[in-house]
Amino acid sequence: MLSENTIQIIKSTVPVLSIHGTAITTRFYELLFTNHPELLHVFNHANQKQGKQQAALANAVYAAALHIDNLAAVLPVVKQIAHKHRSLGVKEEHYPIVGKYLLAAMKDVLQEAATEEILQAWAEAYGVIAGAFIDTEKAMYEEAEQQAGGWEGFRAFVITRIVQESEVIKSFYLEPADKGALASFEPGQYVSVKLEIPGEKYTHIRQYSLSDAPQQPYYRITVKKEAGHIERPAGKVSSALHDRFKQGDVLMLSAPAGSFTLNAADRRPVVLLSGGVGLTPMISMLNTLVKEQPERPVTFIHAARNGQWHAMKEHVDALAERNQQLSVFYCYDHPNAEDIAQRGHHHEGFIDLTWLRQIVPVTDASFYFCGPTPFMKLINKLLLACGISANDIHYEFFGPAGSLEEGEEEELQSAVRS
Repeated sequence: MLSENTIQIIKSTVPVLSIHGTAITTRFYELLFTNHPELLHVFNHANQKQGKQQAALANAVYAAALHIDNLAAVLPVVKQIAHKHRSLGVKEEHYPIVGKYLLAAMKDVLQEAATEEILQAWAEAYGVIAGAFIDTEKAMYEEAEQQAGGWEGFRAFVITRIVQESEVIKSFYLEPADKGALASFEPGQYVSVKLEIPGEKYTHIRQYSLSDAPQQPYYRITVKKEAGHIERPAGKVSSALHDRFKQGDVLMLSAPAGSFTLNAADRRPVVLLSGGVGLTPMISMLNTLVKEQPERPVTFIHAARNGQWHAMKEHVDALAERNQQLSVFYCYDHPNAEDIAQRGHHHEGFIDLTWLRQIVPVTDASFYFCGPTPFMKLINKLLLACGISANDIHYEFFGPAGSLEEGEEEELQSAVRS
């Protein structure tokens, strides 16, 4: 337990963290990787270069300071991050290292404002927060290993089948190389894929949602090849999977993880909204719903650039034909001539409030969405405008957690369903 004095000191730093948080976390990662380059085998280099990891950590530190007198309020965030840590292989021995350089970064950035009293208070607070992560992750490691078909660390899986789902998306069907049992998972969860890429100094690990229902004799991940552009280089792992891997090759996978999961106990209607490759956890949920809850109304809404970029359309259409519970709607922001001729989509442009209200007339339902961050900001804004309770809105970011606070209008309008 933290003393009242420590709590007050930590809370007094909240305004400072709101201003300098990202500068502190940026300096933290510089110090961490300079002194422990071996940790670059664990962290996502692309998220580092784009500043996503720094921003996510800054938000987490800020939230911890804000709620230091009631850490139970941030427990859902702790669990979400702990799932990521477990899937990456973050261990108890890493936490003292992180604490050391986080405090050093605070001192470097805040300089004389980082008094000994403040640094000591944060050292105590970090010990409590780290303890919560360590305890949570210990239980997750035990569950992952001890469950039926479970394992520790990374396990070899053979690619038994590859399917080209769209112009830029492929599905990989994976079965254990040891022919052993396969752990189950909850719809919406992901696995970490660890690659050694020729010419790369460090291991690369990426999380990919499992894109089929549980209880299959395989896992399936569905991967978009991330092309490079001015703001972001090409995805190293996605490019390697698309260009180098073939049937019969082996991938190293962690056991399934993730807190963005379908609530099967909720029998109300469910609405699944996805943008681009964000449909992967939605397909897992959809396949599960039609199989296990045939009485539950499901609305599936997917946004894509056009038909060439639209993955798994034939599969979803076939489900809709066989299952009266399912209503399907597609939105293309740049439909091509073939799309227009075949009328393969229901709305052109971006999802808007008028169309959303037309196709989803109910508000007493569960809403799940996933996709690029601008898409998610737009969907969150529209759902709140429809009067949907925040408790019924569930979502997951690609990579580090971000914010869905309303941004500039031009950012929302530039959302690309790719």
